[in-house]
Amino acid sequence: MRIATFSVGGERRVGLVDLAAGEVRPFDLPVDAAREGILALIERGSVPATLSPIALDRVALEAPMPRPRRNIFCVGKNYHEHAHEFAKSGFDSSAAAGAVPKEPIIFSKVPETVIPNQAKVLIDAKVSTAIDYEAELAVIIGKGGRGISKEKALDHVWGYTIVNDVTARDLQGRYSQWLVGKSQDTFCPMGPWAVTKDEIDIGNTAIRCFVNGDLRQNSNTGLLIFDVPTLIATISAGLSLKPGDIIATGTPAGVGIGFNPPRYLKSGDVVRVEIDGIGALENRFEDIAA
Repeated sequence: MRIATFSVGGERRVGLVDLAAGEVRPFDLPVDAAREGILALIERGSVPATLSPIALDRVALEAPMPRPRRNIFCVGKNYHEHAHEFAKSGFDSSAAAGAVPKEPIIFSKVPETVIPNQAKVLIDAKVSTAIDYEAELAVIIGKGGRGISKEKALDHVWGYTIVNDVTARDLQGRYSQWLVGKSQDTFCPMGPWAVTKDEIDIGNTAIRCFVNGDLRQNSNTGLLIFDVPTLIATISAGLSLKPGDIIATGTPAGVGIGFNPPRYLKSGDVVRVEIDGIGALENRFEDIAA
């Protein structure tokens, strides 16, 4: 199933997307529950009946999880080629241990970074002049747990969505850690919707990123250094995962910092992230003073 969180008539709804028909069928959910986005379905544990369809061009898409209940878990250097390009960039505080990590590198982005498809990502030149893009597959946890084994990890997955892990590289380097550079306002575009886990093969799914139509990243989730079960097992070892938690699995090679000279984003740039089986997430970057 392809499921969207959207607004129509001033109310937030959650619905089943039919791309062929160009419509979305709202689920019969209480308004208060629908404010949580797809978390309402995850917590319900079942799929409610749908109401009359609405044309997609009549609704405003929101992020599938408009405001996650806690920080988004993120993974650094999780594709081999990206690990090497980042290690050479001078911004990698973990490079001394080797370009390719021996264990997953886990950090987070605060919930307030999340914005939907087509929303503006704000550039504040007074804070950062080295804004970068990172196309990523995001895992949505459906069943919580602690000490989850790799063998049972996928039983805890509800589905997947797309995120752009926008990063201020200069802040990332200045503070020798990643929270501040990753958690600037609007730095986590998410969407355009989510899909249930049966919709894609996470061991073989293409992921691409375009900047102003120029293909920058072109890879496959089968090339992850640490696969989704490994990430779930790693994070849940002593830290309880909860329904609705989101794990961004890392970005492939081709980010702006990997070019010589770096190709940072500027006001007016449009970044489009595509993941087969999910869709396309597109956002314009604009100066905060514009």
